[in-house]
Formats: sequence, C-alpha cells, structure tokens
Amino acid sequence: MESSPRLTCVLEIGSTGIRLVIAEIAPQGKWRVLDQAGKPVALGRDVFTSGQVSRESMLECLLVLQNFREFLRSWGIDGKDVHVIATSALRAARNRDVFVDRVRQETGFPIAIVEGIEENRLMYLAVRFALKDDFPRFWRANSMIIEIGGGSTEIMLLRRGKMAAAHSLRLGTILIDRQSRRTFGSVWSQDRYLDDNVRNTSEFLNAEMELARVRTFVMAGADARYLALAAGEELNEHCRIIERDAYIRFVEKIRGYTPEECVQKLHIPYADSEGFVPGNLLYKLFLERTAAAKVVVPYISIREGLLIDLAVGVDGELQEEFFSQIIASAVNLGRKYHYDEPHSRHVAHFCRILFDALAREHGMNRRERMMLEAAALLHDIGTFIRGSAHNKHGQYIVANSEIFGLHRDELNIIANVVRYHRGELPSSTDIDYLTLQREERILVLKMASILRVADALDRGHTQRIKDITVERRTEAVVLHTGNNYDLSSERIGLEEKADLFQNVFGYKVILT
Repeated sequence: MESSPRLTCVLEIGSTGIRLVIAEIAPQGKWRVLDQAGKPVALGRDVFTSGQVSRESMLECLLVLQNFREFLRSWGIDGKDVHVIATSALRAARNRDVFVDRVRQETGFPIAIVEGIEENRLMYLAVRFALKDDFPRFWRANSMIIEIGGGSTEIMLLRRGKMAAAHSLRLGTILIDRQSRRTFGSVWSQDRYLDDNVRNTSEFLNAEMELARVRTFVMAGADARYLALAAGEELNEHCRIIERDAYIRFVEKIRGYTPEECVQKLHIPYADSEGFVPGNLLYKLFLERTAAAKVVVPYISIREGLLIDLAVGVDGELQEEFFSQIIASAVNLGRKYHYDEPHSRHVAHFCRILFDALAREHGMNRRERMMLEAAALLHDIGTFIRGSAHNKHGQYIVANSEIFGLHRDELNIIANVVRYHRGELPSSTDIDYLTLQREERILVLKMASILRVADALDRGHTQRIKDITVERRTEAVVLHTGNNYDLSSERIGLEEKADLFQNVFGYKVILT
C-alpha cells in the first residue's frame, strides 16, 4: 500500500538569521514547499568577533526557536519531522556545545551542525534540482558552483559534470567586513582584502582545475539571488540567468552603496543588506577568473537540498551518482599529488571484486564499499612527500584534505586505511587509530585487510594480473588469475601483506 504524503520542516540556524521551510513530501521522492519563514539573528557577528555566541544572541535565538516551535505545532509538525541544522557560525563558536544543549533543553530541537563539505553536498543537490535539464552546458562543460555566506564560502569545481574538487573556505561577508575594517581601517579598503583572498584562493584552485577553462558559473548564495531578481532573466521557476557583462556592470554600479541604500533602492532586507555589496564583489572577482559567459543563479538553498535528500531517501540512481562524484573527487585529489593512477585504479578494481565476493564475511554496506574504493585510489598518495613511510604521509594528506560528499569522520577512517595498507599493523600506541570509535576501528581493519591483498596483486605496479575470480574454501580464499605468467612476485607480496586479512577473517589467501 502506497504511503501518504507527510509534512516536514527544515530549520536552518545561519550566520545572519534563522530560517525554515515547510514542505509536503510525497512517495516516489516528490515534494513541494508549503510555507517559509525567517527571523534575523546576528549569530555570525558575535562568533566572528568574539569567538562565541553572546548571552544576548543565545536568548534571542531561543525566543525565535520557541516561536517557531509553536508555529510548527500549528501545522501539526513535531518530533522526527523537524530537521534542525546549523552552519558556519555555530561550527566556529567555542560555546557551540553549550548552545546546542540549551536549545535542546528549552525547545526539544536537536541541532545537527553541518560540516562545510556537507554544505557542499546539499548545495549540489539543490543546484542539480534547480537546473534540471534546462541548462545542459552545466553537465558538458567545466563548471564552478560557489556560495558565499556570512561566515564561509563553499566552492565546487566540476570537470564536464564530474566533481574535481570541493572546498569550504573561511571567507564570508561578515568576516570580510570585520577583517577589512580591522586590517585597513575602512570599509572602503575591502577591495584590497578581497583581491588578496581571491588571488590566493585561485592559485590553489587552479592546481585542481584551471579556472580559465570554466564555462559555467553558478552562484548559489542569498546575495546573488537578490541581484538576480533585479538584473536576471528566468530560466525556470527555480533558476535565473544573468549575462556576464550585465552582472559585472551591475556590481560596479552598486559597489558604493551603503546598507541603507541597498534597502531603499534594491529592497534588500535590512538583515542581509550589510553583506550584499561585499558578497557580490567577491562573486564578481571569482567570475572574472573564469571564461563563463553567463551567470546561473538558483533560487534555492541548502534547506531545499536537505528536503531533496529527505524526499529521495535511498533512491539507487541518485545514490550511485553521488558515489561516482565522490570517487571523481578522490581521483582528482590523487592527481593533485601526482599519484600512480593506473596502479591505483587497478588496486581499486581488485578491492571491488574482493568486497563483492566476500560480502557475507565482512558485512559492510554500499557506502563503505565506496569508502574502500576511495582509500584504494589514494593508498600511495604519500609518495608525493617521500617513498619511505609513504603510508604515514598518505594518512596525513587524506586526513587534512577535503573530498566531496565525505564527512570528517569518514575521511579519518579512509586516512587510517591508507596508513595500514602496508607495514606494521594497528597497535596500542597509534593515537589516530585509538581515537576512532570501536565500530570505526573494525571498519579500518576490514578495509585495510582487503586493500593489502589487492595491493599485493599489483606489487610491481605493472597490472600484469588483469582480473581475478574469488573462490571461498573452508580455510582459505583462493584467487584465480587465469594468467600463465610467473606470479612469484605477487605471492611474495601476499606473504608480506595478507597477515591482516587472515587475522580479521580467519582465511589464508592463496593465489593460483
């Protein structure tokens, strides 16, 4: 029997305000917005000035959230159908745990603090939904998605529709205003501050994908949406387009506007007026680094991105697309550090075969298969620093990088798998391993044991063994290659590296 539609609320605690969207989610992933509301709260101004949420702002937030709770009850929405997220301001607040606990005690709302890379994922979902099939160039050409908020800037680079890089930068309109005033003494000196930041950011982005080859420029923030309403043309009900030159001219026209003039002349809400000009100046500077002829502005936010995530759920097709984007991002990270791509892809291929053949033994799920594949692709990335102890160097690189779609705890698991793909096994002195949760340590052992076997099968980095089939016997896992080559080197590799597999699964590994 088909389930009936349900009412859901997504409530976002941002740097400049608290906003909610109420939607009806129907079966088969369909949803529609029924109502929206928002209240300005200067959380970001507090956090990016003093490092924490002030007593006054905390009380103001509690009052707003209590009012929203009553509002949601009038809709009949409560409990598990209310999803509360917080972004950059609370991420950076020293007293965020106190804030989260106080909100839960006073309102009953549990807050999920969204990492920057998760913001990227939700924004990608929202942009994908907004563009639909109405702007095919997005999927064919190199693209840049950028969202400038009060406390952070989220950037995604896509090479012909595949994720090349994703970053969350500590650069937002509130920080711009504060830093330019503090460093240069005048808000009019912010141009120099912005130029310096965009130049430095562009240098490391160009190492991942040349910005001059970007043909599609997607601006996803509130400041861009206000400007698109004034200067853009409708693509569809969720998206507007502005010609590049028209956008640049408009920004030049308003660059001297005060917040009061933004309110009076452009009808920008006062809570958003302070960041409107610096936000669009920052968009403009990034746009000028690209070859995009048009600017695409989705009228959608991470709140809608989370709604899409909730509505679609475990949709297989969308899940597989996301996994492919995560793997594409991992591949691009490997290329940044000049990894041996043929060897890494070959080892990842063997990992997938072993994972699928031994599903009953390891009990891991599809997402964990993707994480193993990412670890296999990056297992030798540390050779960029030094060949000896490259597993430890690789652990450091992965743990301190960003991969689209992966949470920080997942990156830490992958980093530990990279650490143990060779050499000594985990011990009581390995702090990075011991700080993982028990379930995460077990995952590391399972994934690393499979990766060590797969890596041994290409010990010489020659891809001599093209494929394998897996046979389970009572006390052994037999790998059949179908090759007539001398496999003595690979057997030596298995003697060196199959010990963890035998410890974890209880099987010897035999190569025939």
